Amino acid sequence: MRKLAFGMNVSLDGYIAAPGDDLGWSVPSDELFQWWSDRVGATGLALYGRKLWEAMSSHWPTADQQPGATPAQIEYARRWRDMPKVVFSSTTSTVDWNTRLVTGDAVTEITRLKAGDGGSMDIAGATLAAAAMRVGLVDEYALVTHPVLVGGGTPFFTALDNWVNLSLVETRTFPGGVVLTRYETRRSA
Repeated sequence: MRKLAFGMNVSLDGYIAAPGDDLGWSVPSDELFQWWSDRVGATGLALYGRKLWEAMSSHWPTADQQPGATPAQIEYARRWRDMPKVVFSSTTSTVDWNTRLVTGDAVTEITRLKAGDGGSMDIAGATLAAAAMRVGLVDEYALVTHPVLVGGGTPFFTALDNWVNLSLVETRTFPGGVVLTRYETRRSA
């Protein structure tokens, strides 16, 4: 069975995007950017919701060809293009860059993918992750908390019907007061 992780930059008050989908508060340091790049490099399959897919696919496929691209950006762009991806959307009609489109029920497909063989899976996008959280499919939460209060926007966590007990497995501090906390879901025997 594959492991499913949900990791995002998050404000101290729990949002992954400020109102208006503003991400300006979450610009990573070089060290944090490298951590995200290494995570992409180790991901067996990335699961994207439509909005985050559109944001990522509008930049990363050609980011390594942009004037002034740093070695780290070039490496990330290559890793992102090479990483197998699944996009869940009923409105997107085409995807590219080692990506497959799923227009049907996301929870059914994520459950099927988890049951298969392969490397770890990362889920990205608040709506998609919320669907997986609500049915208990997320095995790990990686919160990269930035020292900022944005006051609203897109929350990292969704409303749940039941408690989810977690175990802390890693903490790490990055420049600028950014803190990684990584938790695994405790499953009942």
